[in-house]
Amino acid sequence: MFQNYFKQNTSAATLAFFRLAFGLMMLLSLIRFASYGWIEKFYIDPVFHFSYYGFEWVQPFGIYTYLIFIICGIAALFVAIGYQYKWAIWSFFLSFTYIELLDKTTYLNHYYFISIVSLVLCFLPANCYFAIDAYKNENKRFEKIPRWTTDILKVLLAIVYIYAGIAKLNSDWLLEAMPLKIWLPENTTIPGLSYLLNQTWMHYAFSWIGAIYDLFIVFLMLNKRTRNIGFLLIVVFHVLTRILFPIGIFPYVMIISSLIFFDASLHKKILNLIAKLFSTNINLFENGKEKIQSFAPIQQIKLGFLGLFLVFQLVFPFRYWCYPDELFWTEEGFRFSWRVMLMEKAGYAEFTVIDKKNNKNIRVNNAQFLTAFQEKQMSFQPDFILEYAHFLKDYYKNQGFENPEVYVNSYVALNGRLSQRYIDPTINLAKEYESFKHKTWILPFNDTIKGF
Repeated sequence: MFQNYFKQNTSAATLAFFRLAFGLMMLLSLIRFASYGWIEKFYIDPVFHFSYYGFEWVQPFGIYTYLIFIICGIAALFVAIGYQYKWAIWSFFLSFTYIELLDKTTYLNHYYFISIVSLVLCFLPANCYFAIDAYKNENKRFEKIPRWTTDILKVLLAIVYIYAGIAKLNSDWLLEAMPLKIWLPENTTIPGLSYLLNQTWMHYAFSWIGAIYDLFIVFLMLNKRTRNIGFLLIVVFHVLTRILFPIGIFPYVMIISSLIFFDASLHKKILNLIAKLFSTNINLFENGKEKIQSFAPIQQIKLGFLGLFLVFQLVFPFRYWCYPDELFWTEEGFRFSWRVMLMEKAGYAEFTVIDKKNNKNIRVNNAQFLTAFQEKQMSFQPDFILEYAHFLKDYYKNQGFENPEVYVNSYVALNGRLSQRYIDPTINLAKEYESFKHKTWILPFNDTIKGF
């Protein structure tokens, strides 16, 4: 059955369109990021950077951090035009992922999506149609490619949508309309909408419609008869979320990426229009050649890797089942699980560093070490709190403290609830270490959120 599936082919125009759109979106997003001064703000100016566990070695290079963005931008352009594609897409994946890992304060679901899509594109023949590589080298030019090369991208999109929908099936989202009940009334400057956004029934409508949309939009896009309706819903949904919430380019990435569900005839029309703008002819690539799926050992390894990669993407978001307490409270297993805009947390964290032997005691001014954005994110995320505590231990040890102990007085409010103490204030965080184990020093949540 699997071999029969891998023998099926599809038009190379679909993958070529996705490559072009993806590359251009990434180039524009990098230009946008740089134009706002965010490279300096997030990666050069801060004294301290929060690292992902296991990737503490990923650090900015000071002013040379701009070079990583330049490399990433050039790679994105080369991916778009299909020039030196293999080098370009690997360069983009590595440089973009390095940027993503520089500071987890800037974590966003769509950064993770971009990384995994670019990794998959490293193994796809996306330069065999409407690409400079294919134009210059006839041996790389194909009109048909294996069907799985586009299906795998559809699966990744399906995971994002469906898993985001499953995550919304919780009591806070459906029964309390949280956190939309907090966020929507803040949009008071939108003409004609400010009154509606303050109505409770509208908060519930947005919550339920959002969950239904995420769960079923992929199935509308897979069905040819409902595809146009589905895409209209995608455009309306993402444009509206872009208006209401500051979530960057994610809505546009999802709108453009969703075009992959359409028939290749649409992608050919778009590519033909682009070809005419540059006085070229798309018929050059309509040569009837088919790229046959090889099952040579190296190809079997590639298919095996991608198969395991998909299994990982399906299973990894549910790792929170391995932890005993409320996910929204501890956030253990929260990242990289497509839980998009599900909670509003506000925290307060005051650190005390003690040198008992020399009778030294100091209350830390967080602003001395962290930006306002870093301090905000740190205040309600336990792994941030732990990493910062170790930074303080090392800093004050260099200042003459002997065996410094670090304690935190912290409170967190979740989805409109009253704040409660978050971290056990009697625990010396300098002696606690990051791992995949449950953090027992996080105090219990005094409520229950039912759902997935």
